[in-house]
Amino acid sequence: MTRTVCLAQNPDADALLASDMFALLTGMLLDQQIPMEKAFSGPKVLADRMGGLDVRRIAEADPEAFATVMATPPAVHRFPGSMAKRVQALSQFVVETYDGDVTRIWADGDGAAVLKRLKALPGFGEQKARIFLALLGKQFGVTPEGWRAAAGHYGDEGSRRSVADVRDQASLLEVRDFKKAAKAAAKK
Repeated sequence: MTRTVCLAQNPDADALLASDMFALLTGMLLDQQIPMEKAFSGPKVLADRMGGLDVRRIAEADPEAFATVMATPPAVHRFPGSMAKRVQALSQFVVETYDGDVTRIWADGDGAAVLKRLKALPGFGEQKARIFLALLGKQFGVTPEGWRAAAGHYGDEGSRRSVADVRDQASLLEVRDFKKAAKAAAKK
């Protein structure tokens, strides 16, 4: 069975995300201060520019050369220099801690243990870790015991609050509406 995701809203980029968990993790890392579609398209852009998306190759790359790959127009991220450092730090951590296999982050343990390992990743705070755990559970079948509770409201069935809930253009718009309403409510 082939998994389908619609996070980048681009068939080629989404195909990479569906088949390469390092690409998915990298997309989640990039998902800040830019539209979700651009963030999750980033791994495909990197793969195209580097002849594939290889966690070890990124980890071992010369930092200046990798920053150039990130910054080449169109830049992978709005802040290519700082995000190049973050992507490289994430890659190095995955190589050093998990021998380059990101699936080991969620291979065992309950939801709380997986959340703890996600929060330990460079560039992943509490919220990003919870959203990624929800994304794994809702769209990738990674459902350790207690994953919904560990993911918090992001794990709620039927919610439309994060990237974890985006399955098509319609759900993307619902998530955007939710975020807009939450932001407006916070201003009151």
